[in-house]
Amino acid sequence: MVRHICMFTLKEENKEGNIKEFFEKAEMLREIPEIKKFDVVRNAEETPASNYHVALIFDFDSVKTLEVYQKSPQHVAFGEYVSSVRVGRACIDYEF
Repeated sequence: MVRHICMFTLKEENKEGNIKEFFEKAEMLREIPEIKKFDVVRNAEETPASNYHVALIFDFDSVKTLEVYQKSPQHVAFGEYVSSVRVGRACIDYEF
């Protein structure tokens, strides 16, 4: 199994609206059958402001199925959206 964690810092302008929209648009990723576990999370408000705002945490059977996900039309469209509202990104993919 491979866990894919991708965290984003969103633009301060309209941050709350962007977080809401991030969650709404992330729902289209549920359609991708390669995702075995699907979590979209928001940073707890009481934690440091330097933390990332939101994250995707997805599990896949293999690196190969992760690659299929990354090329899917839903992921490409979501990536275009996120690029328009993010100022920072960090990602890790690890086997477990």
